[in-house]
Amino acid sequence: GPSRIRVGLKPAGRAPVREGADILSGGGTIGTVTSGGFGPSVGGPVAMGYVETAYREPGNEIQLSGRRGPEPATVAKLPFVPHRYVRS
Repeated sequence: GPSRIRVGLKPAGRAPVREGADILSGGGTIGTVTSGGFGPSVGGPVAMGYVETAYREPGNEIQLSGRRGPEPATVAKLPFVPHRYVRS
């Protein structure tokens, strides 16, 4: 299978994480953020990125490199908000 997989990321703080930030775990880099910003439907920052497949499970504790150093985050299930439409 693939060595990296796209996952959703939910930072613990209120500051959004931007494209290019490193995804860290155990002191090493395990991936890269591809997009991030504020999610109004979620009520906080959200991001997506590629991580090594061993870290893909929702709920895994990781860190994201930020302006003030590593920030705690968790791997989140995609989509961040369930669909509410019904296809007829």
